[in-house]
Parts: sequence; C-alpha cells; structure tokens
Amino acid sequence: MKKTDLSGLVAFVAIAKERSFRRAAARLGVTPPTLSHTMRELEAQVGIRLLNRTTRNVSTTEAGEHLLAKLAPAFTDIDTALEGLNGFRDQPQGLVRINAPRTAIELVLVPHLGRLARDYPGITLEIVAEEGFANIVEQGFDAGIRLGEDLHNDMRAVRVTPDLRFAIVATPEYFQRYGRPEHPEDLLNHRCIGWRKIASGELHKWHFKKGDQMLSVTVNSPLVLDDARLMLQAALTHAGIAFAIEQEVREHLAAGRLEQVMAEWCAPFPGFYLYYPNRRNHSVALSTVINVVRYPSQTGHDEE
Repeated sequence: MKKTDLSGLVAFVAIAKERSFRRAAARLGVTPPTLSHTMRELEAQVGIRLLNRTTRNVSTTEAGEHLLAKLAPAFTDIDTALEGLNGFRDQPQGLVRINAPRTAIELVLVPHLGRLARDYPGITLEIVAEEGFANIVEQGFDAGIRLGEDLHNDMRAVRVTPDLRFAIVATPEYFQRYGRPEHPEDLLNHRCIGWRKIASGELHKWHFKKGDQMLSVTVNSPLVLDDARLMLQAALTHAGIAFAIEQEVREHLAAGRLEQVMAEWCAPFPGFYLYYPNRRNHSVALSTVINVVRYPSQTGHDEE
C-alpha cells in the first residue's frame, strides 16, 4: 500500500470507534463527505468492504473488525509516542474528551474552564453531556464523570466534589395546594417528578436515610423525565415535587421560588468522581485536567 493510505487507516479507526461518520469527522477535523470519500478509497484499495453503513448506524464487517483489532494497539502506541513529546514542551497540548451529566459539568468543569483556557491554552477540551453511564473506552472518551456509587471497578477515579446531598423541593404554590409531606412514604400521595435512567430504562427510586432508617420509595410520577435540569424546571412550574442536588437549588430556595421538605431524611452521599481507564499511560493533557479539577480532600476511590 502507498504511504498516502495512512490517512485512510486513520479514518477507518476513527469511524470504527465512533460508529458514526459525523462524530469521526468532528474528531478528525474534516467534513463527513471528505471522510466518506477517504473511506471509499481505502476499501477500493484493499478490495474488501470494511464497514456496514445504514441510514442510522455504522458498524465494522468481519474483515473490518479483524483490521481494527490489529490497528488499534499500533495507533495507541503512536499516540503514546507523540504524547511523550509533551515532556519537551513548556505547556501540555492535546485533545481531552470528557463525558459527563449536565449536573456534573456545571458543578465540576464549568468553574475551572477559565483557568484551563488561561493557563493551558494548548489543551483542547471537548465535553459531551450525557445522563446515562457511558462506556468511555468504546465511545472514544478520555474520561467520564459520574457519582462515586456508580463507578466500575476497572476504572481509576479521582474525587472532584465533596459529599453531596439531595433536596426534596417544590414551589410554595404546590405545597399550599397539596400539603407538605413529612415522611418519605407520604410521597405516594403526591405528584412527584420521576427520573428515568437512560442506560437501564429503570424508573429511579427515591432513597432516604435518617439515622439507622433507610427507605427506597417508588414515588407517584405523573411526569417522568431523563434530565435533571428539566426536572428542576418542571418543579418551578408547580408540576410537582422534585429531587435535586442541594447546590443546584440553593438560589431558588433563597429566593423563595422553591421550598425544601424532609431535609432530615436526606443524608450525604459520595459525590462526583472523574474516572478513566485503568492503564499506566495516559496523556499529559488529561493529567493536567485531573490536577485542575480534583477535589483537594481525597477520600474513597483515588488513582494516586
């Protein structure tokens, strides 16, 4: 094969990992039509179809899966070798892709974006908001952020928030009309805003703890959403009772737009962690981002 075919192999690996021409094109900084043309040329040169394409999905053929298995380690070695050049630079450089729910993005990443832009201009940070638990390896992310209780054992993790607490909230108008629940089981007689877990499709149970008492309640949910921000917005329209992380509702509570109930039943729980594959070599750019966003008092999972 000619030297110019390397660009075709790069294109193939990106498409195979992203399972999408659009996402792969964005990752490589080219247009989808250009990427499609490059892929067609590669398949013509090797004389075999490497990808199955439909209007909705892209997947590797058996031959494509075989080629990807051979190429992926080599490309990882190339990336590692190039990353090693960062030691000769004054500033870290490179792309860091992070997958996180919107709540974590707002609490963990947004407060540090200014410092990262100012102190590390060579780092390109790509943040993708996703509520479900992401397989960061399969989806081509360098790291993800999720609650500590949701982490997989095969990942390394760094704490990025203190312990958090949920708040059970609704508008004063709602409580005036329907009354204020005093016990978790009272929620069975209220209109609650439910949360559907994207990954499993399961309707989330509301968990409570008071001293030695622990309760899980499947609340009455005439309205079910899959996004924490939408749940809060719905609560502000008097649609029902919602649960939210306390930091997200403090301003609404202080302004009187929302009121909190059963605070004594809402115990602290492990906060957010940044997690990434459990391997020895990761980029200097990722290490830099980790050091910037890590919570100063480390407990629980920790990579170092």
